[in-house]
Amino acid sequence: MSADLPDETPGFDLGAPSAPTAATPYRVLARKYRPQNFTDLIGQEAMVRTLSNAFASGRIAQAYILTGVRGVGKTTTARILARALNYEPMEGGGGPSLDLSVMGRHCRDIIESRHVDVMEMDAASNTSINDIREIIEGSRYRPAMARYKVYIIDEVHMLSTAAFNGLLKTLEEPPEHVKFVFATTEIRKVPVTVLSRCQRFDLRRVEAGVLAAHIAGICAKENVTVEAEALSTIARAAEGSVRDALSLLDQAIAHGGGSVGAEEVRRLLGLADRARVIDLFEALMKGDVARALAEFRDQYDGGADAAVILTDLAEFTHLVTRLKIVPESADDAALVEAERMRGVEMGQALSMRVLSRTWQMLSKGITEVQQAAKPAQAAEMVLVRLGYAADLPTPDEALRRLKDMPSSEGAAPGLSGGGNGGNGGGGGGGSRLALAPRAERMAENVAAPAPARAASQPQDGPVLASLQDVVALASARRDLLLKHAVETQVRLVHLEEGRIEFALVPDGNPNLVQDLSRKLTEWTGRRWLVSLTSRAPGAPTLAETAHAVRQEREEGIRADPLVSAVLSRFPGAQIVDVRTREDIAEIGLAPADEDAYMGVGFDDETET
Repeated sequence: MSADLPDETPGFDLGAPSAPTAATPYRVLARKYRPQNFTDLIGQEAMVRTLSNAFASGRIAQAYILTGVRGVGKTTTARILARALNYEPMEGGGGPSLDLSVMGRHCRDIIESRHVDVMEMDAASNTSINDIREIIEGSRYRPAMARYKVYIIDEVHMLSTAAFNGLLKTLEEPPEHVKFVFATTEIRKVPVTVLSRCQRFDLRRVEAGVLAAHIAGICAKENVTVEAEALSTIARAAEGSVRDALSLLDQAIAHGGGSVGAEEVRRLLGLADRARVIDLFEALMKGDVARALAEFRDQYDGGADAAVILTDLAEFTHLVTRLKIVPESADDAALVEAERMRGVEMGQALSMRVLSRTWQMLSKGITEVQQAAKPAQAAEMVLVRLGYAADLPTPDEALRRLKDMPSSEGAAPGLSGGGNGGNGGGGGGGSRLALAPRAERMAENVAAPAPARAASQPQDGPVLASLQDVVALASARRDLLLKHAVETQVRLVHLEEGRIEFALVPDGNPNLVQDLSRKLTEWTGRRWLVSLTSRAPGAPTLAETAHAVRQEREEGIRADPLVSAVLSRFPGAQIVDVRTREDIAEIGLAPADEDAYMGVGFDDETET
């Protein structure tokens, strides 16, 4: 008897008021919003398109196998597929159809898993040959009501070897009225003899942006207020699983008392604020270890897990690297505004070598923290290594500093001493070289005699005579964002001691004026007046000038008959770089090596 009878049934005198209807039990969101048709199924467009074409042409397979990670909709898809195979309008007739917008005769029973001709079996608890024998025996008889008998076997990889073998013959030559639908998370454990008899569909992880939009729609239906950053955080934590996302949303709604805020979700998942993770990353890239440790301690005291903080740092490092290579990645709907804006800036400012080194150190550090007896202390040591590694010079910088370093400091022996300088061993020159950017603040102030320091730099700070000097000072201070902004956005109009006037490129950062004035005053010890003008267009930016020089060099070398002959002889060959003899002089190669060096083009990211 149906449980949905009306309070008053015609033909019966109830005589007394009906008892109050029992309260409907709460259904979790993952069950309440389970898709009922292929239109509701998100993130699986390729599978839906294939099935639509197959049904339209009448090429319906005898068996299907659905695979994918947990929570992407394998069992749900199997039920929808069983409904599509047995779809029959209320007035009768018709055939298999993926258009399930109108409920058919058998739809409600199939959705509620109580149709006599659609049998579901959990292979995790029914693994033996006897269970499969029941299916084989039952498949001989025609369906009682529907068009097909459909057998749905979940977690099919759990079947025993004997059960798989017993299923093979029926699976290969089933009766016309029988269809099989298998679901599994471990496709490699399914025998190839079974796979070869099925049409396979790999259900994809749902993209974070699609998942966030799906969660937002459910929150609207549930009248739940949710922050955009909370949606993004839940979608990421779910890792492509719709069920995981809805379970987290259920928990977040209960935790927030009907509203979902970003801070509550982060606290619930043990995560740190995305903006604060970016602040921590920026401090590490600038070599500001004290600030990085203070930021880490604040996040840790606020409830964030030490290993999770490092994992978030690694995730942001990957994001910056991806934005550097594929700028279009910034359009991902799963990114919060802070990640999108600051990630693009850092991707432009940081080199690929620095990002790769940071990723490797974080990957190793996460493992250390997970295995450490005191994770917070282990994480702080990882951050210390990262902060000091940010000041390590790249090979080309090391060569230039080695050339500029006075021979009396023993730079060459220190550099060739097998890296002893980095740990305080022999070769003091190597130690100073390895910490060259930080030496302005620490090492050289201790090691160099006071008269030498006084002679090398005026007491009133560095002299800035050109825009290149400003860029060099920002580089020495490891302020990569300001360095990149000056190179790419500043069109100089006038520069004199204590005063800079320039025009901005279109879409330039208007806050650059205040940032540049404050930083120059801090670094030089003298007040600098920085102003923005629109009266004069200004000179080309340093980046535009460098690009023009490179282009002129490349056009000149391309016109060389020998180079032209090489390019025509090897289709697809490209000119990577053009080096002049001034470049050779900067590196300090011996004259005998000049010809060999002039004949080789190096990629900017190549370590030599």
